[in-house]
Amino acid sequence: MKINKKDFVKAKVHVHLTPGEALKMIRVLQDLTQADLAKLTGISQSNISALESNTRKLGRERAIIFAKALKVHPSVLLFPDFDMENVA
Repeated sequence: MKINKKDFVKAKVHVHLTPGEALKMIRVLQDLTQADLAKLTGISQSNISALESNTRKLGRERAIIFAKALKVHPSVLLFPDFDMENVA
């Protein structure tokens, strides 16, 4: 049986993530504690906590540092809700 792309329906976004929530989700999926991530990045655990709780903004430079440590592209952290269909 041949699979046809037309037979599939694109999944809808059910949860909107902030950059801090994306950071936490990826960290947890990689089985890292905030302390582990602090050691990998040189960014303090208290800063990581503030970023994950959205009391501090992630920013480009920190996103690059976290992305390297977590082995993801920085845009995954900075723009977790980016949707190409809504681009003008």
